[in-house]
Amino acid sequence: MPELKGRWVADMKSPRTADNEEPAEERARDFRPVDKGFTEQMAIAEAALARRTVRLAPEPPGEREGVVTPDGTTAPAGSGAVRDSGAPLRLAAVGDSLVAGSGVQAQDQALVPRIARLVAAGAGRDVEWATHARLGATMRRVRYRFLPEVDDADVLFVCAGSNDLMARRSLQEWTDDLAAVLDGAARRGRHVVACSAGQLYRSPVLMPTLRSVLREWTDAQTEASAVVCAERGVPFVDVAHCDLKDGFWADDGFHPSAAGYEMAAGMIAPVVLARLEDDGASGEGGRRADGLVSASPAAERAS
Repeated sequence: MPELKGRWVADMKSPRTADNEEPAEERARDFRPVDKGFTEQMAIAEAALARRTVRLAPEPPGEREGVVTPDGTTAPAGSGAVRDSGAPLRLAAVGDSLVAGSGVQAQDQALVPRIARLVAAGAGRDVEWATHARLGATMRRVRYRFLPEVDDADVLFVCAGSNDLMARRSLQEWTDDLAAVLDGAARRGRHVVACSAGQLYRSPVLMPTLRSVLREWTDAQTEASAVVCAERGVPFVDVAHCDLKDGFWADDGFHPSAAGYEMAAGMIAPVVLARLEDDGASGEGGRRADGLVSASPAAERAS
């Protein structure tokens, strides 16, 4: 394999099949690692281009709080129990555009109301939900802006990370902020559930080198998040590495569609229900010994 200025180049002598498709073993030989510094500089350039050209979906209109019953009936927040089933469970969510619902046309199609509906149906109780999030928020903003807005929740759901990746915040900054958010959430909610960043590395509107680098950064962030959560007994739902269903992406190619949020809610709601059923941190309810929640069992329980 020839080498050029410290970077591997493709072996152009490798044979091709008739339709110009390579067998997997030959493709693995052809593409060797390039200089990491060069790759990251290319990714930074592609990220700058994306900031100028990608038109992100706005946060959808609609109420960011409400009450939902086990049969799906909705009511305004503060109305108390809609059915004669006692005080409603209080679900609060803090985070970025995934929590804010960017990518859908209305808030009732977004992630948090979908989680609330599944939890209400599974628990047989009304759920009063509230969203505290903004498009573009990092975990640092969640820490200082949105978390202080929450008080006395039965379940506090935390989800951010994609903007930290795009802003190239260090892993140390990330873990410091996540740890502070989880510690603060434990004082503001009876139960805490955390979720990974999304799958920006699969975004169809981002260029290949940026996607490749984002995959590496996402892997590192997810691994670090799992450790921080496990240290605190907080279930961690990894939505960054699951298979995506058809129609997952919204029109902007950057955020989930209604189908994407439905998929994510189906992974998260069973974990919330498990925490409501069992206050312990013994690993029940789909949680593995490493603190991760496996996606497939959770999705199966929600279906």
